[in-house]
Amino acid sequence: MSSTQSRSGEIGVETMPATLFGYKILHHLGDGAGSRIYAASHPVTRQICALKHVVRSDDKSVRFIEQLENEYSVGKNLRHKGLRAVIDMHVQRSLMMRVQQAGLVMELFQGEPLDRYLPTLMSEIIDIFIRTAEALQAMHDAGYVHCDLKPGNIMTTGEGDVKVIDLGQACPIGTSKPRIQGTPDYIAPEQVKCKPVSPQTDVYNFGATMYWALTGKKMPTLFTIAKGENSFLVDSQIQTPHQINPMVPESLSNFVIECVRTTPQKRPESMTVVKNRLEVLHHMTLKVEATRRSSVA
Repeated sequence: MSSTQSRSGEIGVETMPATLFGYKILHHLGDGAGSRIYAASHPVTRQICALKHVVRSDDKSVRFIEQLENEYSVGKNLRHKGLRAVIDMHVQRSLMMRVQQAGLVMELFQGEPLDRYLPTLMSEIIDIFIRTAEALQAMHDAGYVHCDLKPGNIMTTGEGDVKVIDLGQACPIGTSKPRIQGTPDYIAPEQVKCKPVSPQTDVYNFGATMYWALTGKKMPTLFTIAKGENSFLVDSQIQTPHQINPMVPESLSNFVIECVRTTPQKRPESMTVVKNRLEVLHHMTLKVEATRRSSVA
């Protein structure tokens, strides 16, 4: 396989490989940070899976391989219908034992990320986040924090199935990372300050993702407003979803703002609490939508 790496860090492939690590490559599914994802067939069972492939092109690309290894290390300990399952990991090394390329074999899920397909009905949006909360709670129960929830990491289908993907930045609860990791528009303040992460870190990422889904706008985070040591966010100065989009019920809007409180202790204490609160809001929203339909009819 002939491959090149652009300045942006994305791998370009001139020709799709026929095989990788013994798997028959069927077609290209998409690209991630420094990786390329294929649909592939197992050499013996012929089971169709997804294979995330990373090639080491320079020293900077090592971090993409490290993220792949981390995704396998965390993912092999998780089993939940709302989390994309990891199956196997393959690494090719040089004679000097340097990793040259790596492949993560994963469950194939035929869905679209939330940033490409967002339902128009409020009830359907809430339902997606209820299922997302269930998946994240399963991670927390196993002792891990996702640390990078965002629209692109929530996959959905037209039938209502939801998968949380990309565990490249996941880590054990209580971890203090040596450098800032996360997506700027969804990152929690404690991640920016490299303080210990907790389930409330995922609650913040979750709330920021809901904020985008309900408003079409990205909320300000400690990373996006400034990066200095003395930078801070004032919760009361963040526009609420209802202020941006009056169609968002105030009760739902207020809940989202609770999730993105600057102080972790002021956010909902768990994804179970988040799920339960959303289920009540979902029921209320269904009733409102039914009333609207009947009035139009």
